[in-house]
Amino acid sequence: MSGIYIHIPFCKQACHYCDFHFSTSLMKKDEMVAALAKEIELRSKSITHHPSPITIETIYFGGGTPSILRIADLKFLIDAVYQNYKVADNLEITVEANPDDLDEETIVELANSPVNRLSIGIQSFFEDDLKMMNRAHNAEEAKNCLEIASQYFDNISIDLIYGIPNMSNEKWLQNIETALSFGVPHISSYALTVEPKTALHSFIQKGIIPQPDDEVASQHFETLVTTLTEKGFIHYELSNFGKENYFSRNNSSYWLGKKYIGIGPSAHSYDGTNRGWNVSNNALYITSIQENKLPIEIETLTKTDRYNEYVMTGLRTIWGVSLDRVEHEFGKTYLNYLNQQAAKFIDDHLLFLDENILRTTKKGKFLCDGIASDLFLLNLE
Repeated sequence: MSGIYIHIPFCKQACHYCDFHFSTSLMKKDEMVAALAKEIELRSKSITHHPSPITIETIYFGGGTPSILRIADLKFLIDAVYQNYKVADNLEITVEANPDDLDEETIVELANSPVNRLSIGIQSFFEDDLKMMNRAHNAEEAKNCLEIASQYFDNISIDLIYGIPNMSNEKWLQNIETALSFGVPHISSYALTVEPKTALHSFIQKGIIPQPDDEVASQHFETLVTTLTEKGFIHYELSNFGKENYFSRNNSSYWLGKKYIGIGPSAHSYDGTNRGWNVSNNALYITSIQENKLPIEIETLTKTDRYNEYVMTGLRTIWGVSLDRVEHEFGKTYLNYLNQQAAKFIDDHLLFLDENILRTTKKGKFLCDGIASDLFLLNLE
């Protein structure tokens, strides 16, 4: 087992682009924390098919907004993991945080806790962008929290969003350079995506905000890759850049197909064969856990499902898609299909073979999700 993901389903306010599961009401916060700890215990007892104790290598607090919790709550949940699982000595513990939650007192308290990695949701250093996205922090708070956090934490990641309507390439470059000025060793950067049923989707339909431009997003992505690689960052996954020894161990485990446990409402789990997801309702989740029931649905993945997932995640990363692994795990039918489908992308210089590993070219990186979908296979089972 690789890691435990703990979903904290609370936010101060709703970002206009977000479709994750969360609530802006904190009325059930204490009940939720107790339920999360209890699910950690229940899940450890439900794992009976492993011949040896599961070793946890990472704990990741995501959301929502984990920094909305008290440090004591985070410690309580970390202790629950230690009490119920075998834990690796060099455990990576990440907390996602918003700048408005990170005053100096909180940062110092976090630094004195078991937490050893911060993932800070900056998104932009410009006030107009933050207001358009309805972020809870302002530009000054973004810079202040990084200035303080970098004094207490070595391992910091920040999130930045590109492809924002009306954002010039020069403005985007300023965002990147501002981030680099704080010496952070990891940056996750995503194109602004318009998800159904979000406020952003509604505003675009009403003409209040213009539709994001794919060509602009592509230019921003190219600027991002060029700038960060020149500064010594390794582009190890489509949206992630890290200095050597600063890759996200939690996220890398997902992309490498390792097993993980998801705790909390809407959290997903994977055991190598089955994928599970918890109910996306805070009240139902708490009630179920209080009754000692795991509120999880489970899907058994077919061989083809697992092949498709490997192709999708592999093409997004520097590790690529191993043809040897495809043949060994899935068989010659899958290998022959992959080679056949990949040929046109190799001819178009979007993919290339390197020591029997299929990888995206620089030109193909931004298009890798679309390329992967053309390499998918319909279920043979």
